[in-house]
Amino acid sequence: MARVVLSVSEWGWEGAMLDLRVEKIGDLAVVECEGRIVRSEAAFQLRKAVTALRNARIIVLDLSEVRAIEGGGLGMLLFLQRWAYDRDIQFKLFNPTTSVRDRLALIWPFVQTKARGSYL
Repeated sequence: MARVVLSVSEWGWEGAMLDLRVEKIGDLAVVECEGRIVRSEAAFQLRKAVTALRNARIIVLDLSEVRAIEGGGLGMLLFLQRWAYDRDIQFKLFNPTTSVRDRLALIWPFVQTKARGSYL
């Protein structure tokens, strides 16, 4: 089992931050997110972490500890879903909090629902 732990911090105006931890087991990669995805830097760090997993067959984005997500983060999730689809990688969102799920509901109708990995 290969375990890669990545920790990225982004401090916002309220002192909140985003931490990312990546664990890769075989063809499965889990990206654990904690904090807020509300600024561009956080979204870009998320992109960097996920796109580095190009050899994974399944990428799970664990959103259970994300307290808030705004426009840049939502746009990045759409980008990452398409990026994964184009590489035949399953991209899954796991256990988003209620506030994140409410924000996702605003954009998810615009995602091609037949695209693999586009479901919550």
